[in-house]
Amino acid sequence: MNASEIFRGTPFGLGGVPFGNEFAYVTDEVAYATIEAAWDAGVRYYDTSPWYGLGLAERRLGTFLHKQTRSEYVLSSKVGKLLTASRDNNAKEYFPFTPSPNNLRYDYTADGVKRSIEDSLQRLGVDALDVVFVHDLSPDNPWLPSPWEEQFEIARNGAFPALSRMRDEGVIKGWGLGVNSPEPILKLMDVADANVCLLARQYSLIDHANALHQVFPKARERGMAFVVGSSLNAGFISGSARFNYGTENYKITADVIEKRARLGAIAAQHGVDLRTAALQFSIAPDVAIALVVGCSNPQQVLADYTSLKTSIPHAFWSDLRSEALIEKDAAVPPEN
Repeated sequence: MNASEIFRGTPFGLGGVPFGNEFAYVTDEVAYATIEAAWDAGVRYYDTSPWYGLGLAERRLGTFLHKQTRSEYVLSSKVGKLLTASRDNNAKEYFPFTPSPNNLRYDYTADGVKRSIEDSLQRLGVDALDVVFVHDLSPDNPWLPSPWEEQFEIARNGAFPALSRMRDEGVIKGWGLGVNSPEPILKLMDVADANVCLLARQYSLIDHANALHQVFPKARERGMAFVVGSSLNAGFISGSARFNYGTENYKITADVIEKRARLGAIAAQHGVDLRTAALQFSIAPDVAIALVVGCSNPQQVLADYTSLKTSIPHAFWSDLRSEALIEKDAAVPPEN
């Protein structure tokens, strides 16, 4: 099954990061209201992970999704991290705002993948995942138990063939990596038959040249499609005081701040909402099959979902090209 068949024309996905209280404390009431608002607006793709709040996001999404007809939505989660409840847990070392009782252990083996999926299904209260991403197997991950190349080899011999078998047997529909850097995805395409990857923070208005020129051409050759995540760079493009993820994401370089200001100035000249432009830009490439956006309240869901249906004048994109703010060969959405 190819990626377009898996996602069935559901380009907008609700991401689970905020429901794990990664950036701020989100109450159960607000989380449930946000998920329900997404469903009522027509969102039918949901992405989560055991990592988000160490189980919190999966439990919250599952509270709503397990009551819906399973065939009506697409669901992805992630593997590579196992959770174990403990009175002496270290959850708050990763997520200070989570009430999770769990400890975290990395495991990219075949057995680890199987257990991770089983655990996720229990937390979600559903009987199947559509897509599984091998999570954070990347050089930017400071918590890996050994260098990422060593962990990649464990996954190459364990997680990757196990997931291919699950896909071939119809247990899942697709799999790939969910990472923040390009090196693992480029390597994956040489050693395994994955069909869809989560390309996080790599294709945005702020930073997209490497993905455009290095990752996408190889993906076209290998038949790889992408779910694009963090098109707003963890909210930075829409005005937040953080850039991407990590404990020091508040340290934002001057060139990044300047680029946002220049993008915003041209957007203002054309009467364009910069958040809307960023979301549409990230879903425009031919290899982008879906977009995952994290929303922490119902208003953000409705604003972001509406953004994908808003017309942007082509002159705006032309000005971004002429000012070298986007690559000349970057895809842009059609005006209508």
